[in-house]
Amino acid sequence: MNGVTIYGIVLRYLYIYRRSVPRLIEMLFWPTMDLLVWGFLTVYMTQLSGSPKITFLIGAMIFWDILYRSAQGVSISFLEDIWARNTLNVFVAPVRISEFIVATYVVGFLKTSFIVLILSGLAVAIYDFHLTRLGLALIPLFANLMVMGWAIGMITMALIMRYGQGVEALAWGIPFLIQPFAAVFYPLEVLPPWMQAVGSWMPATHAFEGMRQVIADPGSFPMELFLRAAGLNVLWLVGAGVLTWVLYQSARREGHLAKFGTL
Repeated sequence: MNGVTIYGIVLRYLYIYRRSVPRLIEMLFWPTMDLLVWGFLTVYMTQLSGSPKITFLIGAMIFWDILYRSAQGVSISFLEDIWARNTLNVFVAPVRISEFIVATYVVGFLKTSFIVLILSGLAVAIYDFHLTRLGLALIPLFANLMVMGWAIGMITMALIMRYGQGVEALAWGIPFLIQPFAAVFYPLEVLPPWMQAVGSWMPATHAFEGMRQVIADPGSFPMELFLRAAGLNVLWLVGAGVLTWVLYQSARREGHLAKFGTL
């Protein structure tokens, strides 16, 4: 892989945001609205129950946005080229699919880090909820959610490559498809057995379980949950990579990439 090529692709996507105030507003609007709704719901439930432990809902909302925005960093970057009729230019240039994907990983990381920074500041200012007080144990869980987001983004991008813009809504839909199984806002044990079985194969499930453990017992580190999430992420990344390669080759053979640039 060529680092200069990856750097150039990253700059191309960052320039889109630097020159577009509506895109910047859209990037921050929905996470902020989610934080306000879930945050005030948490305040209300804390007043009813008298237990400060319910504040984990604010942490869950911020962690969910890590996965969601990481996935969109990959899939929406690809859609930006489709919307700009630039896909053909990208893939006739000396750019490998692996370089393109790594560049979208970097874009996803930068966007997610920026949004988490903003949300963490708002959580401190509005709810006195300090993620930093929970220690460094959250960072490996943060990383696992980001990696799973990358895998979901790759799967979405591969499906759009193969089946066209008719399935672009998957960029927003797939993360919410897995949300009920990933036990974002509740423990895995409250789900029916068959949903627990599905959820246990998702890295995010173990990351969210670990997050709740860290919030309930600051200073602890959920090693077993971290290892499960990391191991599953390897499987998810390999699976997403194979699917992307197969559907990319199929799209090339059948000329779908050229159609993105001419329709």
